[in-house]
Amino acid sequence: MSEDARGGGGRPGTQLVIISGPSGVGKDTIIEALRGRPRMRDSHFVVTCTTRGRRPGEVDGVDYHFLSPERFRRLEDAGELLEANEVHGNRYGTPRAEVARALADGRDVILKIDVQGAQDVKERVPEAVLIFVVPPSNEALVERLRARATESAEELEIRQRNAAVELALQDVYDYSVVNETGQVARTAERIEEIIASEREAHLDRQVVV
Repeated sequence: MSEDARGGGGRPGTQLVIISGPSGVGKDTIIEALRGRPRMRDSHFVVTCTTRGRRPGEVDGVDYHFLSPERFRRLEDAGELLEANEVHGNRYGTPRAEVARALADGRDVILKIDVQGAQDVKERVPEAVLIFVVPPSNEALVERLRARATESAEELEIRQRNAAVELALQDVYDYSVVNETGQVARTAERIEEIIASEREAHLDRQVVV
């Protein structure tokens, strides 16, 4: 394993913030809104690795690192992924070196991952701050999944079943934030407030990955 892959400690006060929520709750849109907020511009938004195929409009290295199953397995076997899980039939993982470098540079790290991955990271990095994004209702979540029309009927059914399981696990998170329909900016603002308050409360916190 490379020196970068082993990770290290971040500068005091830096944070590893995990944002999770069921498929269709609006995580990507929220992340995009967070990127545009002035106080978040120094934060590092991690690009996750995945074996899933690219959807129309997605860019490798921007939306995800799109990897073959063989390449993904090599990274996992080498310990270069902070967490790795199967979600909706595809593999997803967080590049450890990317997280470690940003923390060492004194930047907060924002990580959008699934519930399984969040639990794995929390076990390995107890200092991580977990934020769960909740839909206003189950009906609204189903409607959002259908409206985006990016999954087959079978994939849609899998994501709906998984969403029920994920919503039942939100109590293990440090914070829950409801993403009301049409209120993405407000949701991003609330998450930004949480990150700022956590930073003020733990100025000497040092995250080690």
